[in-house]
Order: sequence, then C-alpha cells, then structure tokens
Amino acid sequence: MSNLFLLAQAATESPAGASGGYTADIVVFVLFLLAVIFTAFSVSRRSNEGSESYFLAGRGLSWWLIGVSLIAANISAEQFIGMSGNASDYIGMAVASYEWIAALSLVIVAFFFLPRFLRAGIYTIPEYLENRFSKGARTIMSMMMVIMLIAVNFTAVTYAGAKYFDVVFSEFRVSSGIMAGDPVNLCTLSWFIGILAAAYVFAGGLKACAWADLLQGSALIIGGAIVLYFALHTLGQAEPETLTPAPMHAAEFSGNMQSIADHSAVERFRELNLGKLRMNLPSSDTFLPITALLLGIWIPNLYYWGLNQYIIQRTLGSKSLAEGQKGLVFAAVMKLVIPFIIVFPGIIAYNLYHSDMRRSAAENASGELERLDKYQELEQTALTGEPLFSFTDEFARENPEKAREMILVNARIAEIDLDETISEVSELHEVFKAKLAEKEDADPSFDVDFNPPVAYCDYDAAFPLLVKNLVPLGGFRGFLLAALLGAIISSVAAMLNAASTIFTMDIYKEYFGKQVSDRHLVSIGRAAVVVFVIIGCWLAPQLANPRFGGIFKFIQEFQGYISPGILAAFAIGFCVKRAPSICGVVSLLLCPVIYGCLHAFVPGLDFLNRMVVTFFAIIAFDLLITLIHPRKEAFTLDAKTLLDLKFSRIAVIVGILVVIVTICLYAYFWDYSTPMFD
Repeated sequence: MSNLFLLAQAATESPAGASGGYTADIVVFVLFLLAVIFTAFSVSRRSNEGSESYFLAGRGLSWWLIGVSLIAANISAEQFIGMSGNASDYIGMAVASYEWIAALSLVIVAFFFLPRFLRAGIYTIPEYLENRFSKGARTIMSMMMVIMLIAVNFTAVTYAGAKYFDVVFSEFRVSSGIMAGDPVNLCTLSWFIGILAAAYVFAGGLKACAWADLLQGSALIIGGAIVLYFALHTLGQAEPETLTPAPMHAAEFSGNMQSIADHSAVERFRELNLGKLRMNLPSSDTFLPITALLLGIWIPNLYYWGLNQYIIQRTLGSKSLAEGQKGLVFAAVMKLVIPFIIVFPGIIAYNLYHSDMRRSAAENASGELERLDKYQELEQTALTGEPLFSFTDEFARENPEKAREMILVNARIAEIDLDETISEVSELHEVFKAKLAEKEDADPSFDVDFNPPVAYCDYDAAFPLLVKNLVPLGGFRGFLLAALLGAIISSVAAMLNAASTIFTMDIYKEYFGKQVSDRHLVSIGRAAVVVFVIIGCWLAPQLANPRFGGIFKFIQEFQGYISPGILAAFAIGFCVKRAPSICGVVSLLLCPVIYGCLHAFVPGLDFLNRMVVTFFAIIAFDLLITLIHPRKEAFTLDAKTLLDLKFSRIAVIVGILVVIVTICLYAYFWDYSTPMFD
C-alpha cells in the first residue's frame, strides 16, 4: 500500500506556512461531502412508497443520471492509482483496453442484454434465470452474488478506502498541524466509510445512490481533467534535460534531448512515449497478452457490465428501454474518455518524475533488503516458515546480484537444493520455481507465502506524484480528496444496495414473504443493509493480512469462481432456445469446480485465460446436455412490464459511433511492427 502513502503525502505536503491553503482544502473537502449527503437524503423522502420505489428508484431514472451513476459506481481511487501506475510502466496505453473494451461491452449490454431484462420486468439479474431456467438457478446465483458482493467486493473496496484515508489523515496531522488528537485507525475508518454509504442506501435506496453518484462521478472526471491539465502544462514547460523518455524509446534521445526544446506539450508527449503508445502487447506478456485481449478480457467485462447487480441495477431502474439504452451508451462515451484523464497522466508522470519513482521503490524495498542481509548473515540457521522474497523482472535486470541472493535465500527457506553454479539469474529463478512447484505437488501440507515483490521503480507512485508536485493547495487538493472518497463511497453504496435488493427479492420474498406488503419488503431491504454493513466492516480490516496477497488478487481470484459460470448460463439462455432448465444450475455449479481445479493444478495459467477455459468448458457441457435432452419447445419470453420497450434511435446511432471510434482508437494506437504471437 505504498502508493496510498504517497497519495497521502501528495495531498498533504506543501511549503512551510501554507496553513491557509490547508484550511481551504479542508473547507472544500467537507463542503463536498455535505453536498453529497444533502443530495442523497433530499431525494430519499419519497422512497418509502414501495419496493419498486426503493429498489429500482420507481423505474424513473433518466439516461444522464444512469450514465454518470454507472461510471461513479465503477471507478474508485485504486483505478486512479493502479491504472495510472500501469500506464507509467512499460504497459502504457495497453491498459486503456480495460476502459475501451468496457465501452464496447456497454453497447452490447444496451442492445442485447437490457431489452430482455426490461421485457421480463425483473428487479434482479438472478430473477431472469428463474424465467429462463428454474427457481433453483435463481436461488444459487442469488446466494453466490450476495456472498461475493459483501464478503469480497464490499470488503475489498472498504479496506482500500480505509487504508487510503488512514494514511491521509495521519500525514495531514503531521504536515499541517491543524488536526489534533489520536490517529484514526483502519478499523474506525472502515466503519466510517461503510456507515456513510449505508446511511443513504438505507434512507433512499437506488434513487439516493444515483443522485449521490451524479456529484461523485462528475467530481471524478473533473478531478482527473485537472491533473491532466497540470501534467501537460508542466511537460510543455520543463527543461528537456529533466525529462525521461520511455525506456523502449530512450535510444533515440541519447544525448539529444534538446531536439524537443521548441516542441509543444502534446508533441513532447508523443515523441517521448512513442514506445508506450500502443494497445497490443505480445502473447508472452503477463499483464494483458494479445490472446487475453482478443478473448479473455471480454468475459469479465460482459459479466461486470451486463450481469453484475450493483452495476446493471441502475438500468433496471430506467424510465424506459430507450432511457436505459441512452444511459448505457452515455457511459460508453465516458469510458472512451477516461483513459485520457487517467492513462495519459500516468505516462507523463514517468517523463517528469522517474527519479522520484526510483527513490520511492528504494524506500519501499529497504525493509526487504534488510531482511535479506540478516538472513544471509544467518548462514547455518534454518529459516523454514519465513515468507519468501519476490521481485519484479525489471528489478532482476537492474539488480541481478540482489535478485540472485533472494533466490538462494528462498531456496534455504523452502529447503530446496539449488545448483549455485548457474550464473544466469533468470535461469536460476526458473529452476527454483520448478522445484518449488514439484515440492508443493509432492507434499500437500507444504505451504509457503511470498512477500510483496521488490520493485526497481514504484510505478504506483505516478498519480500521487502528480498531485504532490503539480496540484496547488487552496481547494484543488481538497476537491481531489473528496472526489476520491466519493468514488469509494459510491462503489460501497452500490454494492450494499445491490446485495440488499437480491437478498430481499430473490431470497426473502421467494421463501419467506410471498404475501407480505411492499412496505414490509422495503423494511427487510433496510435491515439487510444494516446486517451487511456490519459483516463487511468487520471483515474489511482482515485484508491487512499479507496472506490475501493484496486486494486486486483477492477480488480477481474469487470473482473467477462465479463470473464465467454466470455468463455461460446467460449466454446459453439467450442464444440456445431449446437449452433445458438444468443448464442454469449446471453452469453455476460447474464454474467453481472447473475454475478451482485450474487454479490448483495449472497454476501457471493466468487469471483471464483461466476464465476463458472455464467459460468454454461450461458452454460445451451445456450444449452436450441440450443435444441429449433438449427442451420440448423453444423458449419465448412474454413481456411482464408496462415500460415502453422501443429502441432508442439516438442510442443506436451513438452506440454505432462508439464502436467506430473504439476501432479507430485501436487502429491509431496499434503497433503494427510488433508480432501478435511470439
């Protein structure tokens, strides 16, 4: 979480005597939060009228509110930090695929998923599975999603937000001298974030979430644009010799940085980073290989934007199909823009502050390097049970001797014999990993943990360094902090609202409350919010334990146990009209089995490709069932809603434009000299 520490410093460091600036930042921060709370509660007054009003905002959401709310529920502080950091690294523009593929996914959802959902008149995504397959499929998906939303998504986002503001408030106290008293701990901040989000979900349901998202989503986009403006301005004004070109492009500037002295900021950006301005990474890449870009990345995107309750619930609450479609394509348009306010600043940060990133990485690695020195001094001492060292490929290239020492100490910890005469570090590392895998396979009780990797350059510091060095005090930083907190709270509130809706409508109403009134269902939904926030806030601080491997790994690994199966169930349900009812249950139950086996027995298979294998294995199994025992009559879905189900012409036109623009962006940023497969 060193990136969080740096962002805290970014928000709080300033020249001496800047208390007036700090005061203005505090005022802006507090006023923004008050505005969000006031807006959310002011629209909550009419949310007691019934379950449709509370859970789906009375099916009265407009397109612009849906679009902004979708973005606010999706983006959080970790994206500004993590995505900017990826862009600063060798990955560059390629990380924008997570946004641009999302734009295409939103268009698909608008015209292929949403018409079916609104025609069915559903409150929740699992409810559709009962219409298409069986009540059992609905119940299984409901239970899976409630557990995932609270135990994984809510917990991870709350922990990340609490960790972030734990550092922010501590650093602010030290830097400004304005705040006094004991430090706020991680547990307290988890409860603060959870309770604040739960308060307006409890009061106003989806409508309160959507209107709060309007402020918070707008603030995120404005905040990103502010950082981009200052970054470009500084890049254009900087002395050429102070800038660092991208590594894959550095040779062209060797001893000739003055060649860009008279160039504009945009020209400098392009010339310094030409090697990073490409969307395609080779098939051997571990972050987003071309194989995953062509196939694997679509599975989590279609699941997330089309079948994830806390996202799609906004469109289920639309006034009509046309409004929902316009909202989705509006969000798609914003998805096309987001890389320019998140990815571009990250790339520029490398040009401006590469030496600072190196320094930050050295500070972060100091503890691990001290541990390494201590273990080397204990030559004959058993180290069994200690966590293993890990390092990035870049660190191994730049510090081969240190990387070699780590491998040899790891061998002692794991009690593995290595041939120390192997001189090549990469070869020695491969031999160690192979022997470690053999030992794990031979002895199920053998278990080792890896500490976070030692890096040569702290790329996650990209966005924090931009804020620290470029964004002035006097309200700007307070606004950015408020926008980032708002992003966290938006995501948490969306998850709480979705989980309470699924629990109330898919579990409680179906099994315990078929005859109860709408007001009773709203009360159950509110009670569920209280219970879920208690569970989630209690679990959140537990993620500080290193064995979880960080929040990204935590979310990705657990999400893969359900998302391919859910997407497969809906794909079969949409496309194979004679698929029998059992396919829904089979898809959902097979997913954790297949994914878990791949995770255990094919550990080298990356997350996205593991999802691809799981998805197509389930599809194949469902098709086999359909061939053997097809449904007697093709499935047809009768309309169960009074909503206007006419397509929006404007949405169709804009959706087509989004597809065309996305293709053009990929064509423009494609590196045609890089082979697709290596």
